[in-house]
Amino acid sequence: MHERRAFLKWAAALPLFGTVAAEVFWQRARAAVGKPGPNIYASIGVRPFINARGTWTYLSGSLELPEVRAAKQEAARHFVDIFELQRAAGKRLAELSGAESGMVASGAAGAIASATAACMAGTDPARIWQLPDTAGLKNEVIMSGGRSAFDSAVRLTGAKLVVAQTLEQVAAAIGPSTAMIYTTDLGDKLQRTVAIAKKAGVPLLLDDAAGIPPIENLRLYARMGVDLYCFSGGKGMGGPQCSGLLLGRKSLIEAALANTSPWEGAVCRAMKVGKEEVMGCLAAVQAWTKMDLAALNRLWEQRVKRIATMVETVPGVTTEIRIPEDGNRYPTLTVRWDESAWKFTVADCDRQLREGEPRIEVLTASNPSLVPAVSGHDPKTPRQNHLQIISMTMQTGEELTVGRRLREILSAARKNSNA
Repeated sequence: MHERRAFLKWAAALPLFGTVAAEVFWQRARAAVGKPGPNIYASIGVRPFINARGTWTYLSGSLELPEVRAAKQEAARHFVDIFELQRAAGKRLAELSGAESGMVASGAAGAIASATAACMAGTDPARIWQLPDTAGLKNEVIMSGGRSAFDSAVRLTGAKLVVAQTLEQVAAAIGPSTAMIYTTDLGDKLQRTVAIAKKAGVPLLLDDAAGIPPIENLRLYARMGVDLYCFSGGKGMGGPQCSGLLLGRKSLIEAALANTSPWEGAVCRAMKVGKEEVMGCLAAVQAWTKMDLAALNRLWEQRVKRIATMVETVPGVTTEIRIPEDGNRYPTLTVRWDESAWKFTVADCDRQLREGEPRIEVLTASNPSLVPAVSGHDPKTPRQNHLQIISMTMQTGEELTVGRRLREILSAARKNSNA
């Protein structure tokens, strides 16, 4: 039975190995005809890579959609008034989302900072100029579920964090100094948080940075009555990396704009958004309203299925494909082997993939961009190490290279261990 299963795995993988061999042949043939010029990054000593890790900011997020690149190119050809542009973009975002208004921010973290300042200072020029000094202002932000690596976007405005692990603690923490409630909760727990905030008359900010796709979330949170909610523009949305969306109640969006660039003297002046980011982010949203997510998921799933088919020819390797429910919702491949018996860890494999040619980045528990001191305070810090492949950030055909390299590394590791 074991031999039969192995035969079936090899039979399924053979067509893929044939495709890989053909691609290697043509790469060598093209190289023999003429060597291409250096990659723009390689020309300054920076090494590009195949991204199978996902839309991490330190790995430059995602690749912009063609519609986004075109919009940015067109936007770069003209001068505009940024005040007028943000208000016009907000009107269009309201039409697309069902929210009262919106704005383009400098990433989801920029949106969080602008939202926090808005809830403390409003549109009062004296209070806007006063921040981050919060004397005399409502200055407490309740962190529902605890602290995170991104709460510095709240604190830099001068706000004081009030940590609440449960919804009961959230309700109990609300007082005369409460300016805002921050949450990353979704589903039923989000709806319960909305009810608590509404009853107390306190604005609620939902941080769903990785919440698109699906684009339906753009309207979902408006229907749920969330006061403010934000997304990253440079993750799954495929917009400019230095962009994000803040949507919600018109009065709060107006206040967020009043506390943000291009206003000189505003605490979020440093979080500048250019005309290219505004139009590029808007183009990304409009593009997503026309996409077939089911078809994209089928395409992405086929990529990781090809990798799974190739690596499962190594005895002892198992795989699983699923779509996470709490953000970064793309078909994700988990690859497992007996690390102890093989004397070969996920970290070992990760290092070999990164150091090889081409460089390949995969998802593990490591986070090179996390300030080390945060790990003891962030309950979302991963504990168990897995090797995972994210389908969405790979380009067409790259899955064959990833599958071949991963299979070679795991096969060698197994042989070296005599497992």
